[in-house]
Amino acid sequence: MRSLSIASTGMLAQQLNVEVISNNIANMNTTSYKRQRAEFQDLLYQNLRRVGAASSDAGSIVPSGVQIGVGVKTASIYRITEQGNLTATENPLDIAIDGNGYFKVALPSGEDAYTRAGTFQLSPTGQIVTADGYVVAPGISVPPGSTDVSINSSGEVLVKLDGQSALSNVGQLELDTFANPAGLELIGDNLIKETPSSGSATAGTPGSAGFGSILQGFLETSNVNPVSEITTLINAQRAYEMNSKVITTSDEMMRSITTLR
Repeated sequence: MRSLSIASTGMLAQQLNVEVISNNIANMNTTSYKRQRAEFQDLLYQNLRRVGAASSDAGSIVPSGVQIGVGVKTASIYRITEQGNLTATENPLDIAIDGNGYFKVALPSGEDAYTRAGTFQLSPTGQIVTADGYVVAPGISVPPGSTDVSINSSGEVLVKLDGQSALSNVGQLELDTFANPAGLELIGDNLIKETPSSGSATAGTPGSAGFGSILQGFLETSNVNPVSEITTLINAQRAYEMNSKVITTSDEMMRSITTLR
């Protein structure tokens, strides 16, 4: 019976759906996490009577035909890049992006990665780095003896040195944008990488056209909505149960056939 294999694809699809939802819920408090959504497509159809086929020599055509579906498959796991809320931390090296853009990060391998998680710190040499010690491009260093670090909305890093009243500009943060942010590859640690699907990075100054502005002392929260995720989880659970019921019913029908005398 086709229903056994069809229902099994439905159960596998909903299992994946629950895994995506569970990852969203697990990252509710992850800085700048973007929720994901599983998308599905129907599988190929078996044509028992093809649509549009001739049904007689007189030229009559089959109006609808007989097509039987064989189940469902995963099309993609789509990342929703909607901005999360901005929460104040009062930490001068916590930076949030209000709008479009990503910070560029230099990986130890020499490759570039990108992030919206602005939980930055200072390295032993005074460079602005991520929590894992990766340098934030373009590699800005805060001089020793600085008593204050200020980052304005356009990404200029200003410091106050001992014995000086005026602020000194030690560097300019940049942002990068992509034509298709959903096409970026997730690599963990709040980092993503460029792919052919995302398009090439376009660098720009924070606050300029098409780029978000910088907020010092703020962090972007996850955009996961707990109520929405729980509702989706219930729907996925019910769909899984219904597919399992199809398997049980198909098994009972086959048992009935085997008991015929």
